[in-house]
Amino acid sequence: MKIVRIAEITESERAAVFVGREHGARVSFFVTSHRRGEGPDAHRHPYEETFLVQEGSTEFTVDGETVTVHAGTVVVVPAGAIHSFKAVGDGVTRQVNIHPVGEMVTEWIQ
Repeated sequence: MKIVRIAEITESERAAVFVGREHGARVSFFVTSHRRGEGPDAHRHPYEETFLVQEGSTEFTVDGETVTVHAGTVVVVPAGAIHSFKAVGDGVTRQVNIHPVGEMVTEWIQ
């Protein structure tokens, strides 16, 4: 058994990053907190990414289609899809972004 405290993997005010390979796991994830307008630019992965929106609202753009989702929503972005997301609304958006691999691979789109 391995126990990891979120405080041990926190990289910034906005994100904690769990890299599974470093902990003997085959899954990696981000635990994020974003304010309005914050979020990553367009990128893609060679595997699907699953998002669990826990609090607030997020605007996802996936292969040119934009949708806004709210707390209590799961979003699955297919492998290879170009995607980005931004927090929307007045409060903080909190979500978990799950990568089904021991080490994340990201291709940033210019």
